[in-house]
Amino acid sequence: MNATPSPISLSPLTRGLHAIALQEIYAKTPGYWQLYNLPTVPEGQADKDIIEAEKTPGRTTMGIVRRIDRMNPKAGAELIGLVDFRMDWPTPGVAYLGMIMVAEPYQQQGIGRKAWRLLMQWLRKNKIQKVRLGVEQFNPGALQFFQKLGFELTGDANRIKVGDKFVRLLYMEYGLED
Repeated sequence: MNATPSPISLSPLTRGLHAIALQEIYAKTPGYWQLYNLPTVPEGQADKDIIEAEKTPGRTTMGIVRRIDRMNPKAGAELIGLVDFRMDWPTPGVAYLGMIMVAEPYQQQGIGRKAWRLLMQWLRKNKIQKVRLGVEQFNPGALQFFQKLGFELTGDANRIKVGDKFVRLLYMEYGLED
């Protein structure tokens, strides 16, 4: 009996091929931008984000890609989300997870959890022992999501400036040792 192929995969994003599609993902995620009191995604945000990722050592942006027809790979795929992370940062053996974003029409379907599992396998193969992330204090949905994945609050917090406001980040970690 053949196993059913995974409905999603992760694929590296590049500016030339993916900036427009990523901007569409951002547009399909208005709740995220509203957390920052923005009515919609800023114009050119995806292009800016991919450029910044390409300039940052160890940073990778991966698209969450969904097969249009699970059983027919030739039917194509569509970009439905983003995973952004940085390897060996802030220290060797640690990956910093900047974001897992799934377009709102695809949320609450386990896609973010599946993307995390794919990333986790890849990080383990690349000798990462721990994953660290920061969740904005005003984003309880993200906090709950990462707690359900097994991330634990570290007790560390930091204030960072976002636009003209300061935001408190609550740090979480997940150990990858077997």
